Amino acid sequence: MEKAKINAYQLFVLVVLYEMGSALLFGLGSKAKQDAWIAILLGLGGGLVLFLVYYRLFKFYPDIPITSYVQKITGKWIGRLIGLLYTVYFLFQAFRILRDFGELLVTTSYNNTPLVVINALMLLTIIYAIHKGFEVIARVSELFFAVVYFLALMGFFLILFSGLIHLDNLQPMLENGWKPIFKTVFGQTVNFPFGEMVVFTMFLPYINDHKKVKISCIGGMIISGINIAITAVVNIAVLGIDTFTRANFPLLSTISKIHLAEFIERLDIFFMLYLVIGGFFKIAIFYYAGVMGIADIFKFKNQRKLVFPIGFIILLFSITVSSNFAEQMKEGEIVIEYYLHYPFQVIIPVILLIIAYFRNMNHQEPIQM
Repeated sequence: MEKAKINAYQLFVLVVLYEMGSALLFGLGSKAKQDAWIAILLGLGGGLVLFLVYYRLFKFYPDIPITSYVQKITGKWIGRLIGLLYTVYFLFQAFRILRDFGELLVTTSYNNTPLVVINALMLLTIIYAIHKGFEVIARVSELFFAVVYFLALMGFFLILFSGLIHLDNLQPMLENGWKPIFKTVFGQTVNFPFGEMVVFTMFLPYINDHKKVKISCIGGMIISGINIAITAVVNIAVLGIDTFTRANFPLLSTISKIHLAEFIERLDIFFMLYLVIGGFFKIAIFYYAGVMGIADIFKFKNQRKLVFPIGFIILLFSITVSSNFAEQMKEGEIVIEYYLHYPFQVIIPVILLIIAYFRNMNHQEPIQM
């Protein structure tokens, strides 16, 4: 494992940028219609519960990532298999998200640019950052955290002063009761983006003050969850529920409506800047976790040697994972949610925690298999 250390504030910033990542771009919770913001906040609550599971595992094994302590909990060979599956899961998320952001850029701005070129340029930037190390990524996140909040505040005030917000669009609340909200929560918002905190089980050992891990991560999750919910409220208030549920990128549609003082308009650049920043950190964290996992399981002394070959694999699969963007979205809604997110975010961590609890309670040595 790389000898890197970051402070609690840098962890907080990374969590916020990672959680907001792609969640702001899509119509998160749109199946709950005007109650999308409620589904997001309830998903945040579920995500916080899941994080407490990850945090308790970290407390049992504070100096090693999940790919290492899973071997101590379940035994060497079973643990290696589970660790390898987590590594594949992280890399799978990396190339899917790279495809998402590539499609967004091609659809919104670079219509005549091949997808492979967009993805390659994004990936080369991320490869450079990963090659420099986790500390560098954490320091860069502090700079872009300020940029993201500057863009967000400026965009919000421009929307407000443009007179685009119509709070009547948020009514009636709970029109169809709680059923569609809970369906959205358990079918989407718990897992995406809040359950994706499972990837930080690879990075928590890097924090120089383990006592501040809990407050940094929970604080970051709460701030990002509130930001995502506010974004959903603004999108619904500006676009109306019909456009919000139909739009592929509601935030872009909202920003495109800004027209102030006869000359402030066409501010799609705000969306594009956030798209690149959010995509960078979301992909980089999954990518880095995948590299760490392979290095840990297969005992590579220098994990930097893995960065380029794994990057090539991510680029290749980002192009071939789906034939088009519609298929990509459908896979994400049906296959990924239930067959990948729940096992890796909920089922396996809970089982590991139960086993770890009894092992540590009885002070037993790990099984050697």
